[in-house]
Amino acid sequence: MRSNTNMKIVTQFPRVVREIENTWITLSDGTRLAARIWLPKDAVTHPVPGILEFLPYRKSDGTSARDAMMYPYLAGHGYACVRVDMRGAGEADGILLDEYLEQEQNDALEVIAWIAAQPWCDGGVGMCGISWSGFNALQVAARRPPALKAIITMCSTDDRYADDVHYTGGCIGYDALPWASIMFNINAAPPDPRFVGERWRELWLARMAQTPPYIDAWLAHQTRDAYWRHGSVCENYAEITCPVYAIGGWVDGYTNAIPRLLAGLPGPRKGLIGPWSHTFPNHAEPGPAIGFLQEVLRWWDHWLKGIDSGIMDEPMLRAWIQDSVPPATFYSERPGRWVAETQWPSAGITPQLWRLDSARGLHLSPRPTQPAMPPAVVTLHTRLETGLDCGAWCPYGAPGDWAADQSAEDARSGSFTSEPLAEALDILGAPVLTLTLSSDKPYALVAARLCDVAPGGESLLVSVGLLNLTHRNGHDRVDPLTPGERTTVTIKLNDCGHRLAAGHRWRISISPSYWPHAWPSPEPATLSVFVESSHLSLPARPANARDMQLPAFGEPEASAPMAYETVRDPKPVRMVEHDRLQNTHRLRVCFDYGDVRQTRSGLTGEAIVWDTYEIKEGDPLSAKVVCERLGRWGGEGWSVRVVTRSEMTCDALAFHVINRMDAYESINGAEIAVFGHSWQTSVARNGA
Repeated sequence: MRSNTNMKIVTQFPRVVREIENTWITLSDGTRLAARIWLPKDAVTHPVPGILEFLPYRKSDGTSARDAMMYPYLAGHGYACVRVDMRGAGEADGILLDEYLEQEQNDALEVIAWIAAQPWCDGGVGMCGISWSGFNALQVAARRPPALKAIITMCSTDDRYADDVHYTGGCIGYDALPWASIMFNINAAPPDPRFVGERWRELWLARMAQTPPYIDAWLAHQTRDAYWRHGSVCENYAEITCPVYAIGGWVDGYTNAIPRLLAGLPGPRKGLIGPWSHTFPNHAEPGPAIGFLQEVLRWWDHWLKGIDSGIMDEPMLRAWIQDSVPPATFYSERPGRWVAETQWPSAGITPQLWRLDSARGLHLSPRPTQPAMPPAVVTLHTRLETGLDCGAWCPYGAPGDWAADQSAEDARSGSFTSEPLAEALDILGAPVLTLTLSSDKPYALVAARLCDVAPGGESLLVSVGLLNLTHRNGHDRVDPLTPGERTTVTIKLNDCGHRLAAGHRWRISISPSYWPHAWPSPEPATLSVFVESSHLSLPARPANARDMQLPAFGEPEASAPMAYETVRDPKPVRMVEHDRLQNTHRLRVCFDYGDVRQTRSGLTGEAIVWDTYEIKEGDPLSAKVVCERLGRWGGEGWSVRVVTRSEMTCDALAFHVINRMDAYESINGAEIAVFGHSWQTSVARNGA
């Protein structure tokens, strides 16, 4: 967890906190999961509700820093916080074969029952989490365990196919291989010998030999089939009846799920969307950060303790409307204001129709009378470098994560721009672009970007949408296009909250490629857009006096940070290179997380992540992604290092992936190779 100089560190709580660094939860099949617990010291005589977070990211080192700043705080206010390493992760037994398996849910059900039965628990349990643990909070809620009374889900999704890391709009996404390669490396980390004893080496070698690269399964399912429907709670929202608080940020990769959950869930629910990235709102960038832990306590007090905290008297959705700002690849703050909606969808938000014209204009409907125009067809050619300036798919708050000025991207696309607005306009929700088009190839995609264009011409990215055109009739099927045949498609862009300032212009930009956010079609496609029957719908939100009456959030608070020594500082890198002789474009991204040593446990950890995306202009079959990972873990008397490399390429008929893992152990001062293996797979292209 990133420290925040504006965060108030709280060390005195209503109840004295006790920490149990490791305890075992034995499942019905004999598998032992490992838990770290924070709870009031007197909880056995004065039981409290339990709060579960269920993760594969290693409680002893992977999430220990952020856990220290959150769970003692909640425990000090009367909760037993149980952070569990799931099967195959951290100190737990077993192998983690994939994301969100039925086994994972079954294990969570047993853990919840275990928590509810402990003498320090009053029988009620909540489930909370961010990202993976936000996903499984929703999935487990749909299983309705009796002790689970409410959940908080952050930066997660209800739809594992259409709105997750693997596919976007039916296109293989920016982070598909990078995320698989991160798990490939993390899954090779050993358990802590302090807790598992001499078995640690045996468990470590078994994990490396038996855990498959996840990318193989993901590529084997290129359409929305039963593999993706499993764990996608949008398949049947009615299965979730417990109260749900869904939280995220506009630059997170998963924010679209929040409006869908509010619209679809049948029970009590709330949504909160700030300007934040993929992280917790009390230390998020961009800010403003909020008193997130105080908000969490209000939720748990209401649903787990029966205390009227007032949280359910407030509007269903609270969202940050972002102001126009100059484009930048990093923001520490995004100016704007909080607004709220009592219900979602909101009756106060109305679609505002903007029509495209062949002169690249964008006009509020109805179209004003104009003189004769050129033929009402705009031709879009594939430029494979389009997308390189669009930032990360799921920013974590690192410098370089945000989209740069989109002016160059706009020039490479078919761009339609409005006149300057006389008055500011707020939008809240999902922009929707309807296009009538034809393609000269049977396989093609379309990308759409909504931008805020300042009077000086700077273009600020507001929202993005993608559609694999062979999925125009649904993500569960592949329907190749008939070259030259007109078809009408709808592209739903990402939900957003934005105020277009007076004097600024809207711009919608359309392109047949969006590398590396979408794996390119096998051949360069040319799209013909019939603008007379194409339009953009914006979710216009009028001013509401009730917004000025919203209670302010508290200032950010946290419990004391974990003590650690920084051996080497983090160092992010993001650079775009163009080889003008070869006409090759290369994006290089590095997240060097640094090297740290925990003061109390003596555990050390180092992680370096390199991703390289490469493509040759005019040749979509040259697309290549290489992901290199280094993980090092150690403690008193032991140290290991795991190096992995994942590479994905393609030809016209298939995707090809090579994963390589090499592991080393330091023994008597010398580093010895103990494991090495390569996995190779080829998967036929299915419309992707």
